[in-house]
Amino acid sequence: MAQPALTELSSILDFIRWGASQFRAAELSFSHGMASALDEAAYLVLHSLHLPVDTPELYFSSKLTQAEKIKVMDTLERRIIERKPAAYLTNEAWFAGLPFYVDERVLVPRSPIAELVEKQFYPWTDESQVAHILDLCTGSGCIGIACAYAFPHAEIDLSDVSADALAVAKLNIARHGVQAHVQALESDLFTHLSSKRYDLIVSNPPYVDAAEIAEMSIEFQHEPLIGLAAGTDGLDIAHRILASAREHLSEHGILIVEVGNSQFALTEAYPEVPFQWLEFERGGDGIFLLTATQLDEHAAAFKAAAAKLL
Repeated sequence: MAQPALTELSSILDFIRWGASQFRAAELSFSHGMASALDEAAYLVLHSLHLPVDTPELYFSSKLTQAEKIKVMDTLERRIIERKPAAYLTNEAWFAGLPFYVDERVLVPRSPIAELVEKQFYPWTDESQVAHILDLCTGSGCIGIACAYAFPHAEIDLSDVSADALAVAKLNIARHGVQAHVQALESDLFTHLSSKRYDLIVSNPPYVDAAEIAEMSIEFQHEPLIGLAAGTDGLDIAHRILASAREHLSEHGILIVEVGNSQFALTEAYPEVPFQWLEFERGGDGIFLLTATQLDEHAAAFKAAAAKLL
C-alpha cells in the first residue's frame, strides 16, 4: 500500500478521509457493526487518539503530533493488510449503547436484538414478571449483560458451549460490574442447565448455511467458525433450540431467536408454526418470537426435526 508522507496529512479529518479512501480502494468488507468505509475510518482514527466515538466534529480540524500520526497510520494500515474487523483491532465493540471487550474468540456484536433489549422487549414482556433470563449461545455476553441493565432485578445466565467465548464473557461481566446477578455457564445449549426455567430466553446462535460460509469475506474468516456455521441450511442449532426450549421456559415465558438469512429455510421447515418475525426501526430481520404456549402446540414437529440431526 502506497503511504503518503505523514507531512501531507495533518488533521483528524485528513486521516479519516484518507483512511476511508484507502478502505474503499482495498474493497474491505464492512459487515461488523460499521455502515461504511467512512464510519470505520472515523472510528479507528478516534480510537487511536483515545477520543470517544461521539467526539464533536469541531475537533476534527485539530492537528496531530508526529507520534499520533504514526499511531493512527499504523492502525489504518493494519485494517487493510490484516483485513480484521475494526473491533478486533481495538478490542472493543458496542452493543445497545454499551462497550464490550472482544477478540477473535467471539463474534463481533452486531445483532438487531440490541433494539429489543433497549425497549425491555416491550410489548412482549412485563419487567415486573421477568425474574430469570437466559442468553443462550452468549459469545461475548453482550446480549445478557445488556439485559442486566434493562432488567436490574433479574437473574441472568450467559450460556455457551465454547470455553473460550465464556472467558471473554466473564471479562465483560467484570467490566460492567454485574457479577451479583449475572453468571456464565458452559453448556451445549440446554444440556447442563438442569431444570431451571426462564421468563425470557434470547439467543443469537450460529445460523450461517454452508453456501454462505464458503463465500465469506476475509473479515468473517477472522471470527470463530463455531459461532457461525450451522449445517447445510443454517438450522442445525435452531432445530435443537426449538425442540428443548419449552422445558426451560416459565408458563408465561417467551423465546426469541435470531436466524438471519436462514429465516426462509425455517419457515419452510415448519410451515404450520406461526413464527412472529420481529421488525426493527434501525434495520435488521431474521429474528422470531414464540411463546411457551406456541412451543407446546408444535412440540411434536420440533422434536421430530431435532431427532433427524442425531
